[in-house]
Amino acid sequence: MNSNNTIACPLDCFDACEAVLAEGKIKGNKNHPTTKSKLCVNFANLLKEDFLEDAYINEQKVGLNEALEEFSKKLKELNPLNTLYYKGSGNLGVMQAYPKLFFAQYGSVFTKGSLCEGAGDEGIVQGRGKCVNPPLERLLASDVIIVWGRNYTLTSPHMYSLTKDKIFITVDPVSTPIAKKSELHLQINPKTDYELALLLTRFAYMEHMEDEELFKTSNAKEFLELAKSRTLISYEETTGVALQDITKFFEIIKGKSVSILLGIGVQKYFEGVNITRAIDSFAAFIGLHNKQKGGLWYLGDSAYSYEAKFKVDVEKKVSLPEVDFSKYDLVFIQGANPVVSAPNTKRVIEGLKKSFVVFFGTTYNETCSYADIIIPASNFKSKKDVRLSYGHQYKAISYAVEKKQKNSLSEYEFSLYMSKKFGFKALPKFEETFDYYAKKEFVDESKVEKFNFLEELEVENFYTKKEKNEYYLLFRKRKNNLNSQFKEDNYLYINPDCNFNEGDSVIAKSSFGEASFILKFDEDIKKECIVLFAGNKKANYLTNHQSDEQAFSAMFQEVLIKLDLQ
Repeated sequence: MNSNNTIACPLDCFDACEAVLAEGKIKGNKNHPTTKSKLCVNFANLLKEDFLEDAYINEQKVGLNEALEEFSKKLKELNPLNTLYYKGSGNLGVMQAYPKLFFAQYGSVFTKGSLCEGAGDEGIVQGRGKCVNPPLERLLASDVIIVWGRNYTLTSPHMYSLTKDKIFITVDPVSTPIAKKSELHLQINPKTDYELALLLTRFAYMEHMEDEELFKTSNAKEFLELAKSRTLISYEETTGVALQDITKFFEIIKGKSVSILLGIGVQKYFEGVNITRAIDSFAAFIGLHNKQKGGLWYLGDSAYSYEAKFKVDVEKKVSLPEVDFSKYDLVFIQGANPVVSAPNTKRVIEGLKKSFVVFFGTTYNETCSYADIIIPASNFKSKKDVRLSYGHQYKAISYAVEKKQKNSLSEYEFSLYMSKKFGFKALPKFEETFDYYAKKEFVDESKVEKFNFLEELEVENFYTKKEKNEYYLLFRKRKNNLNSQFKEDNYLYINPDCNFNEGDSVIAKSSFGEASFILKFDEDIKKECIVLFAGNKKANYLTNHQSDEQAFSAMFQEVLIKLDLQ
């Protein structure tokens, strides 16, 4: 399938597109199982990026060697445990992990946890023992696809293209494009997804749709008892989903092969692990796992069946959402933009101002404004890499199809230079490592050997403490940008049925901060909710930097917002 003219999209999304360079143009690879000749908007935008071509020290252009020498000198002056290695998701190629081998030997503090999927991943692992998606073919073979908290047409356009003729059910507080294409849309209240999962379990049992074998051989009965601990009408009141719609839900799926595509929105809360686990337990209860058709897909562990080529032993790690940059004499930031993407922006900026910041990446972003040294990384078209997908089992392969930009170096070249500078042990050979990831054949590791159902659940519900003048905060993806990359949209979106006018300038306040926004109306948003698109430059002035209860994961939606006219 792959030849030396293929290019893997490194962006942080489900599809993991693969392109080819043909007659001087980059086009979607028609031979790739999911890309199918068409590049998505984000990949097209990436091809237009202006990549860094100069190194900087204190905002002054310098030669690449001078920047590397200054960085090396600084490291030799410091206690390693007073330095932080902070890696983002700006490039998801596996070969991007080389720098962590150097920083592990040097002795820097690393991060643990996630700004993205961590709580949900842990919830899946606690039920199944691993977070591995079924093969894509089982999704394609299913009759009905339940899109739960996932903006499927935008975040997975290639996967959607392969499944667009299916019957869809959507669970989401927002009437997303996929919701409008669905046979049924359950417009749920925020942070009540676990309650909906329990309600669906009750109905499944009444409809005799439980997996009989699991019910006999596992703790499924305890999960059912948890679901039966409340009246049906109480679920309707809290979730905002009518019981007649639940009846319709089962009319649609009964006798059909069913898939669930689960998004990350459901787990952006303090109890995100158990919220996700409740949904996966419902999926197991009706027997979706280990079938030839259907299953539940999340952000799967794409490297599960691979050897850990970049595994390191690190003396100290800190929770990624809770990182306090001010505590470190030096912070090395690789392929990340925490000034926009990390929670509690004010705290992030204050911390960066108090540390010596080294930025290593391909493009200039908001975080670069606080960097003492900027080292350009070679762009994705100029280096070999392998992109494993967390949406399906197909990988994409990159070869160097153009010369790297001047004054830049790849992650491997950077790590090799620094390791030699410090006299560290040799790095794993690049070509051998690349070949291993590029050539290893797919092994289906998705079989669930034993499912452990959720038995206890305690969630602090927003609806018990929310005041009338407060709003639920939701984050969404949009077509023209990917998180903090590409085209900006810094508006605050709200249902027109509110006490404001479109175009009003408002101050949004949470217990963690405040920011000003211009309002835009959107009838697709559920009342009492506000929506900010991921990458909104002011959004994280409002968000909670503390970790969830189990997984060191960010909980961006664990806040209530008040709006006042500016």
